[in-house]
Amino acid sequence: MWLRFVLYGLLGWCGEIVFTALPRRWPPDWRLAGHTTLWMFPIYGLIAPLYEPVHTALRAWPWPVRGLIYMAGFMAVEFITGWLLVRLIGRCPWDYSGKTRWHILGLTRLDYAPIWLALGLGLEPVHDFLLALTPAIQAALLGKA
Repeated sequence: MWLRFVLYGLLGWCGEIVFTALPRRWPPDWRLAGHTTLWMFPIYGLIAPLYEPVHTALRAWPWPVRGLIYMAGFMAVEFITGWLLVRLIGRCPWDYSGKTRWHILGLTRLDYAPIWLALGLGLEPVHDFLLALTPAIQAALLGKA
C-alpha cells in the first residue's frame, strides 16, 4: 500500500498542477502556471488507505451511487484535512473563502462536487491498474525483475 500511497501522491500533485493551470478567466493567462503545496502529497496519498477499500467494497453498486459516495468522501477528506491544517499551521493552503459563495468554512467547495464525483469514478480504473502493476514495481525495486 505504501507504494500506491506514493503513486497517488505524485498523481495528485500532477493533477492539481494541471487543474490550477487551466485558464478560468478571459483573457486567459497563457503562461498556464499551475501550483500545489507539499501538504497535498500525503493528502493525495490517502487515496490508497481510504479510497481503495471503498472502491473494492462498492464495485457491484451502480455508478451513480458509487460516484455520490466518492464525492462525499473526497469532500469530507478535503474538509477534515483543511481543518487539521488550520489547527496545525494556522491556515488552510486552499482556503476558498472569498473565491466562491459555495464554500463551507473555506475548507471545501460545494460547486466542486461534480468534479469529485467524476474523479472518484475516474480513479476506479487507475486503482485496478495500480493493483495489477504493484507486484511488478515491487519486484523491480527489490531487484527481482
